[in-house]
Amino acid sequence: MATSLPRLLAASAFVLAAAGVCVNASAAPEKNHPKAEDVLKSKAKAKPKTKKAAPAGAAAAAVAAPAANAEEEAEPDITDTVVTEYSCELGNKVTIYTNVNDEGHIALRWKKRLHRLTRVGTTTGALRFENPFWGLIWIGIPAKGILLDSKLNRQLANECKNAQQATVASAAPAATNG
Repeated sequence: MATSLPRLLAASAFVLAAAGVCVNASAAPEKNHPKAEDVLKSKAKAKPKTKKAAPAGAAAAAVAAPAANAEEEAEPDITDTVVTEYSCELGNKVTIYTNVNDEGHIALRWKKRLHRLTRVGTTTGALRFENPFWGLIWIGIPAKGILLDSKLNRQLANECKNAQQATVASAAPAATNG
């Protein structure tokens, strides 16, 4: 134990001396090499240019992003459209507005709000329209339509049938029973 105490004191003295040197070195005024000063000055000049370039790029991206979502967010124009009303289970109603000249989009009225949905290709032949901004998905098959909320991962309306689908559905069970 007697030999370890002097070693401990020597080590602590060394640590304290090293800390004192570090403190004195950081407290002393900094004197850079002339070439180092040139490099620091050039870096200082370069920083504002990169800062100005980044906000300009961010502003351009911010302008472009709302333009893409503005069409999805805004209510579509429903003049010169064909209106199809769907009655769904639980008393829900969905109205689809289609334009003969634009098969890639529909307007869908749900809960007093009109939404523009864009057609998405499917391998099954079902009609699928989506609006990623609102999270709405309309799937139309020959027997019925379904309205989904992709943000909440749930069905909003199921068993949605227009007048033609409702008559076919009611006539089919009568024919099989007869």
